Amino acid sequence: MRVSAPERSFFSRDPVEVAPELLGRTVTANGVTIRLAEVEAYREDDPASHSFRGRTARTAVMFGPAGFLYVYFTYGMHYCANLVCGVPGAGAAVLLRAGEVVAGADAARARRGANCADRDLARGPARLAQALGWDRSDDGRDMVGSVGGPGAAARVLSGPRTGVSKAADTPWRFWLADDRFVSPYKRHPKAPPASPQVSRA
Repeated sequence: MRVSAPERSFFSRDPVEVAPELLGRTVTANGVTIRLAEVEAYREDDPASHSFRGRTARTAVMFGPAGFLYVYFTYGMHYCANLVCGVPGAGAAVLLRAGEVVAGADAARARRGANCADRDLARGPARLAQALGWDRSDDGRDMVGSVGGPGAAARVLSGPRTGVSKAADTPWRFWLADDRFVSPYKRHPKAPPASPQVSRA
């Protein structure tokens, strides 16, 4: 049975609601389809978000309508991709952190490297964006119709986000339990010590 792609209304909600519901769904671009295994939510009132200090030329897409792609360049070498969420002006998005290439592995490997293991083709946000062939030219691309699937059948877990120095314990990272395509948790070296109650997986 064919499962219809989510409509724009699916994305027009709080990213903390959208993020776990993206898990298990697929994202397709440039001949590659990835099943999402790990995502992170970001909001404008969130010190770890690019939108926290307001709209800029770089973050303009985050403040637009939901369902569009926000792509940014990081560490002078990588691209990472987010799906914009919420109402226009919300400055909210979900970072696509990791997943499994379920179609187009040859195309993904051509971008990632001939010797790249299947597990590592999209295991991490920069790897995922590279496997899908995304760069800054894709910033603002409408993704409604390119996200599909019924969502997760597996248990969804949550915990602190990877590599953020502010709001480091906010549990807005979501991942599929026991999924080997989830990336390892890495705490930012400038983040305060983790609370003992926080689950990191």
